Amino acid sequence: MTNSTDSGATMRRVEARTGEIVVIDAPIPTPLPHEVQVEMTVTGVCGSDTHAAHGRHPFVPLPYLPGHEVVGIVREVGAEVTDVAVGDRVTVEPTLPCWTCKMCTTGRSNVCENLQFFGCGYEQGGMAEFFTIPANRIHHIPDGLTDLQAALIEPLSTPVHAVRLSGGVKDKAVVIIGSGTIGLLVLAAVRHAGAKRIVVTDMLPSKLERASRLGADAVVPAGQPDTVDQIKAALGESADVVFDCVAIQSTVDQAIALAQKAGTVMIVGVPAAPVTVPLPQIQDLQMRIQGSATYMPEDYAESLRIIESGLVTAEDFITSQYPLEQVADAFAASSGGEEVKVVLTRDASA
Repeated sequence: MTNSTDSGATMRRVEARTGEIVVIDAPIPTPLPHEVQVEMTVTGVCGSDTHAAHGRHPFVPLPYLPGHEVVGIVREVGAEVTDVAVGDRVTVEPTLPCWTCKMCTTGRSNVCENLQFFGCGYEQGGMAEFFTIPANRIHHIPDGLTDLQAALIEPLSTPVHAVRLSGGVKDKAVVIIGSGTIGLLVLAAVRHAGAKRIVVTDMLPSKLERASRLGADAVVPAGQPDTVDQIKAALGESADVVFDCVAIQSTVDQAIALAQKAGTVMIVGVPAAPVTVPLPQIQDLQMRIQGSATYMPEDYAESLRIIESGLVTAEDFITSQYPLEQVADAFAASSGGEEVKVVLTRDASA
């Protein structure tokens, strides 16, 4: 557990409760020997944040302390920390593994058997003026990156991880179902990885327009009776890899129809409920359905390279900024469907 200051000093912190998102006063935490204290500068509002705030996340119960796409400045370091200094600009890798279970000791700490997740059901989150976190869960931000650019490292790492788990997409035909924040970042990741042709779907014309502008070879409106046929025509062949960034029954059905034969379906979106799959078809057509969960440090490194290359820019992806005290407005905007990435800043002037 994290210690709190004895000085009585308080800070602002966001708490998501049933039916409301509020800013409360809380003690400023002090770091344990292996931790650092970070002053938040920017934190993104993730789709998992809005789902959890509405009681729709399968693994994050209310109330909870949100914020895992966070950038800040180190203000204090614990006695055992040697590779981080006060004043360092950092971003957080919010997975908190145990480091001793089978998954952790075999290089799969992102699916640790005892995993905790900063900002998702954990005792702290990044939507606070200050937070503490183990020093081995932070990444230094290069001087050439702004805080807004750095706020995209964590959300981009999820698609980068999914592309890696897919077996790679170089010279392959790719479909991305859903062009919300994650879908658009998947688009950037598969472009960077050398996909041959990319088709993107969504329900909203504005998101299809953005996907086209950001490099999709073709876009197809979702929800039509012949959506699958339109995608196949636009792709010119069956899909080698389909990234389902929605993960509901209808999109899983589409993904499986598109990946025949011997294709891979990557489940990247967070499902709100179970779905069914045609198992005889999957076996007979030698298809693969692969879940993708969060990221590893190497995915952070690749995300940083993509951002530094200019393929992902703050101008294209961050569509609204709100000060911390307007968090309810930020969550409402993020839930509305038209935004790409909404971020909170510590101060109104940021």
